[in-house]
Amino acid sequence: MEKVCLDCGTVIKGRSDKKFCDDQCRSNYNNRIKSDSETVVKQINAVLKKNRQLLQKHNPEGKARIKNATLQKDGFNFNYHTHTYETQKGSIYYFCYEYGYLMLENDLLLLVKREEI
Repeated sequence: MEKVCLDCGTVIKGRSDKKFCDDQCRSNYNNRIKSDSETVVKQINAVLKKNRQLLQKHNPEGKARIKNATLQKDGFNFNYHTHTYETQKGSIYYFCYEYGYLMLENDLLLLVKREEI
């Protein structure tokens, strides 16, 4: 069975464990793989950055109440956050870096800013 280059698909000659026909193909292949995985990270970071900016925008004083729908309308993605904090009473705060929120009753959110990290 002939082996083909993982990048360009041409037949490989040489060692039995060889995966690429030359250094250029090896480099192209590895750069493409790296780029694909970094794209996912960049997309997630963009969502986190937007979430943080929206929390900061709606919470200029460090503590505020806001309707859940207001953040959703602005494009906030509740599926992404950097970490959570659970109080002794069991309340869970969701944070995007230093800005966070606590889900309250009647579709309200308590926005907070954590000063110490």
